[in-house]
Amino acid sequence: MSSMSLNDTIPNNVDLNHDRRLKKALESWQPKFIEWWKEMGPAGFQEKDVYLRTAVSVDRDGWADYNYVKMPDYRWGIFLTPEEQERTVGFGDMIDAKTFDEVPGEFRNSLRRLIVTQGDTEPGSVEQQRELGLTAPSLYDMRNLFQVNVEEGRHLWAMVYLLHRFFGRDGRDEADDMLERRSGNADKPRILEAFNQPCEDWLSFFCFTMFVDRDGKFQLASLAESGFSPLRRSCRFMLTEEAHHLYVGDTGISRVVQRSAQLTKESGGDPYSLGGIPLEIVQRYINYWVTYAMDLFGGEISSNAADFFAAGLKGRYNERRKYEDHTGNDGSIDIPVVQDGKLVNRTVPTRNAMNEILRDEYISDSLSAIRRWNKTIAEEGVDFELTFPNKRFHRHQGEYSGHYFDYEGNITDEAGHAAAVATHLPTQADRDLVKSLMVQVTEPGKMANWIAPPKKGLNSQPLDFEYVKL
Repeated sequence: MSSMSLNDTIPNNVDLNHDRRLKKALESWQPKFIEWWKEMGPAGFQEKDVYLRTAVSVDRDGWADYNYVKMPDYRWGIFLTPEEQERTVGFGDMIDAKTFDEVPGEFRNSLRRLIVTQGDTEPGSVEQQRELGLTAPSLYDMRNLFQVNVEEGRHLWAMVYLLHRFFGRDGRDEADDMLERRSGNADKPRILEAFNQPCEDWLSFFCFTMFVDRDGKFQLASLAESGFSPLRRSCRFMLTEEAHHLYVGDTGISRVVQRSAQLTKESGGDPYSLGGIPLEIVQRYINYWVTYAMDLFGGEISSNAADFFAAGLKGRYNERRKYEDHTGNDGSIDIPVVQDGKLVNRTVPTRNAMNEILRDEYISDSLSAIRRWNKTIAEEGVDFELTFPNKRFHRHQGEYSGHYFDYEGNITDEAGHAAAVATHLPTQADRDLVKSLMVQVTEPGKMANWIAPPKKGLNSQPLDFEYVKL
């Protein structure tokens, strides 16, 4: 394991100085990244000092420093967790074989596809969120937005390193392409549709970091089981940073529903009259982003997922700790599919159901948050419960794409589906209402009226700390 080289042009712990060809290639890519960042990163704040954390170690304790940084000067680096001695592949057909540090030829295309798909999400989310600083509800939240953004940039660097290091010219071309695609662009969109959706207000941002980034948690955790050591070690450190992104989303929605419930009670049922977001609209935003997050797991029945597992490239969530059988050859699960206009169970071998297994883990994790938020609403004395949409509702990928389902996951006709969409997804009027409340608040310690203050500041700082110097 190389030591940390924090003062190099590209901070790293992968010993770039001893691979001059790779170092030169990455240093040639770096100006392209900075140019992309200045064009597509946070609008209007590139020259502001932001209180950011920067990775300085891969140790569990003390891995980051906090200081004021102008975002274009952020020290984006390449960091892998230490290699475990004598680690073996933990699942699939290669179980108990020694993990590999180079890409076997037969896995080359599969691995590249996994890395490019993951890598493309990172700049996509930055592009989606680039205007949000202009309507930040507080300096605390503005700083959190920028922290999420710069770390998504670092996660892009993690994937670009793998592409440059292990995939030659093809990898370099893929790295360049990730800076050419644009979120929502009709001609060159991002690969996954969730990263082409508009994210134009802070309720969307909190839902995105809660539900879409939560998919990232499960995808990264599955890749962190990989027999390909550089990918596993990259994803493990990414998970360390990703935890804060999920915290921003989870606590953000909690603060929104707390304030909405307070204003609902104070107003006698009309929180918007006092500057709050109705809980029914919060529910519809949750539904919208959850359904796009569901698509990110891929098809319910997938030969690709089976191949990735068999090859030891992508395991299940907590593969080593949670499962006794790591071959995936035993057992099956029943997955409802549409047949002759009805839902019928299809028995699917475990390996072919890996995407669905991961999606169900995600749903269980998300439901825990729904229960916490409902407890917050109840504590404010308001009779309202948030719910979680059925995984068949409003899907664009997989077995349920192209079929009509209502909110509860029952098969319906086009009219029934349209009625469910009109009832359970944000309307233009909903979006207009939310946008009308999005007014930037920049006085330290102050919050927009539609959101409750956080319980504490960041890194032991008070709430009225100047998180962004404007």
